[in-house]
Amino acid sequence: MTPAAELRGVAKRYGATVALDEVDLVVPRGGVLALLGPNGAGKSTALALLLGLRRPDAGWARLGGSDPRLPRARRGVGVTPQEIAMPPTLRAEEALELVRRHYPAPLAAAELVERFGLLPLLRRQCGGLSGGERRLVAVALAFAGAPHLVVLDEPSAGLDAAARLRVWEAIRAHAGAGGTVLLTTHQLAEADALADRVVVLDRGRVVAAAALDEIKARAGLTSVAFRANGPLPLDGAVRDGERVRFAVRDAGLLVARLVRAGVSLEGLEVRPLTLEEALAQLEGTP
Repeated sequence: MTPAAELRGVAKRYGATVALDEVDLVVPRGGVLALLGPNGAGKSTALALLLGLRRPDAGWARLGGSDPRLPRARRGVGVTPQEIAMPPTLRAEEALELVRRHYPAPLAAAELVERFGLLPLLRRQCGGLSGGERRLVAVALAFAGAPHLVVLDEPSAGLDAAARLRVWEAIRAHAGAGGTVLLTTHQLAEADALADRVVVLDRGRVVAAAALDEIKARAGLTSVAFRANGPLPLDGAVRDGERVRFAVRDAGLLVARLVRAGVSLEGLEVRPLTLEEALAQLEGTP
């Protein structure tokens, strides 16, 4: 099946700065792919190339198998960019209707309003909305046309907890109905909660690309944590106040050794690594 979007052998420079260096990125149809990386890693540039907003210096980009600069390639795509610019005198309800009319079979306006909790914002001008409110409306606009692919650049930036949960639920619902979501985020907890697959960029290159569970399994470790005040008979613990944590391959063996050594395992917690912990292990950091 043709991917929802892809980059192949893509390079992009801005003067002497290398933004992307021989990047391959495949967004399969269905599910959520999280594009991760520090500031300056090349995430926003990758999205701009996928959407036909910029041209690669080398390699090529495709949306649904077509050149992303072609209007027909973009008709099935909804986007929330990192930088939001909406006409300040346009009411939120007018912005929703404007975007809906660009698609052949958009979501019902009432469904959008309900899904994103927009009723209190509808009659307000976009220029009078707070940053978080504008972000929420902008994310709703990405879903307004019922697109096959939704591209979200830092979708939850500036949102309060209630709005963030609404956005998460919308992403899950879209993916659950067979749609595709490509998102960038600085929050590993967000990627952990939403993504099926993860691609990590660093200094313009892909350093990890796999299913979320595969990345965790590749680290091959389990987190074992408990409270302990005194010294421990084993090396490798990471301390945070009274709380200590081990990342080990055999949690049962570690617990048995600690019990035999007479260590009190108060508040014992054994669980899989989080995405953040797994990536740290893969990068060789403690």
